[in-house]
Amino acid sequence: MKHLKISAFDCPDAWFKALNRIWYEGDIFPVGFGSEETETKKLNLTIEIEHPENRPLVSDKASCDFKYVQGYALEYLWCGEKQEDETYTYGSRLNHPINQIEEAIKRYSEEQKDRQVTMVIRLPTDIKKFDENNKKSEPPCLSIIDTEISDNKLHLTCYFRSWDAFGGLPANIAGIQLFNEAFVNEINEKSGLSLKTGKLIFHSKNCHIYQRQYNLIKELLEPKDNTKRIAQTITNQKQP
Repeated sequence: MKHLKISAFDCPDAWFKALNRIWYEGDIFPVGFGSEETETKKLNLTIEIEHPENRPLVSDKASCDFKYVQGYALEYLWCGEKQEDETYTYGSRLNHPINQIEEAIKRYSEEQKDRQVTMVIRLPTDIKKFDENNKKSEPPCLSIIDTEISDNKLHLTCYFRSWDAFGGLPANIAGIQLFNEAFVNEINEKSGLSLKTGKLIFHSKNCHIYQRQYNLIKELLEPKDNTKRIAQTITNQKQP
């Protein structure tokens, strides 16, 4: 298992760097059980984003836009009441049976040097291979959102057990930044503080790209290489 760390300036930079490292240095991992049983390239990856507040939050080459990210942050992370066809949302786990977001805001409003404010999404029952309806279990990809205030900034450290680097990562990191901005605003409103958002740090033991995405990522990361190959082909054709 190959572990790498990426330091990124902002969210789009983190996405491009993650794709680049996985594409060129990732291990081949054939998925034998999960939502998609296929070949993947993957890394055990740590991403540190120094300025996740920088706009735009999403690259114009990503498969999502800012409007989607806003809905994701509000409806899937913060509120998150699951629909009838959904097993859960991150927000439904964060809000029930205990409203962890509300409790976290309350704790930080009272004490900023608290080291125990960790919000948990995964449940012990998620270890089961099949759910109560005998359907294949789909445990949350995002498992933990840990928090810490340092230098008047609220930093988040998140763990993804599995992470789609091409389709999921850009929306996830941008949505979590919006989540943190709302989180900080609520703390400031209740406490009279002037906190700002800080770093976003992510860990994923399986940050991956699917085989069906290989051509898309190749086109995204290797446009100059394609130009060079075409130029070389033309040059070779001109030679006697």
